[in-house]
Amino acid sequence: MSLFAIGDLHLSLTANKPMDMFGSRWENYVEKIKAGFSTLGSEDVCVLCGDISWGIDLDEALEDFRFIEALPGRKIIVKGNHDYWWTSSAKMNAFLEKNDLHTISFLRNNAYPYGENAAICGAKGWFYEESRSSVHDKKLIDREALRLEASLKAAGERDKYVFLHYPPKYGGYLCPEILYLLRQYEAKVCCSGHLHADSLRLAFNGVWEGTRHICVSGDRIFFKPCKIL
Repeated sequence: MSLFAIGDLHLSLTANKPMDMFGSRWENYVEKIKAGFSTLGSEDVCVLCGDISWGIDLDEALEDFRFIEALPGRKIIVKGNHDYWWTSSAKMNAFLEKNDLHTISFLRNNAYPYGENAAICGAKGWFYEESRSSVHDKKLIDREALRLEASLKAAGERDKYVFLHYPPKYGGYLCPEILYLLRQYEAKVCCSGHLHADSLRLAFNGVWEGTRHICVSGDRIFFKPCKIL
């Protein structure tokens, strides 16, 4: 059993949302995703770090979910800023059950044990692109920090592996509220996505305050899930 991560699949098997505006790496990207997952086994786990489908609701995203279901391994989904289909946990879990999607789970205010000593934690996170006003920003940042902390607490004493959509460190930008939690709970790894094309130049990959950060945007890793453990 191995743990993998990939972000930003941006599937649009029903919605018409071409991704080639982001460069040649996106040509035939659905086939690249299939090929990238082909090395995973049924016992492996892959965390999808947000922006998995352009569907505006669960019904429109169904074919994208069926595609993900058919990929090898267990898949755990974190919310991204373009996951407009995201709704309450009860509705999403009912959707999975209704459509026989049994290898997919959602990471929302919870954690999943992995192996003997590790736990999978995460939340959407926060990025400066969301900025509107100081009051608005603080409310959303505090909400995301609470969600991440709930996930980290749910992991108990296990080693914490964190999966976000938004990178908490990018170029000269820092999200102190998220980075504080990573430090406070001694996160081993933090994977994130969101970045594409030219913005990947400023993606941070390295160790910051004891946590190893990895950008797992699909086009950065050529749509092949990145092995974490």
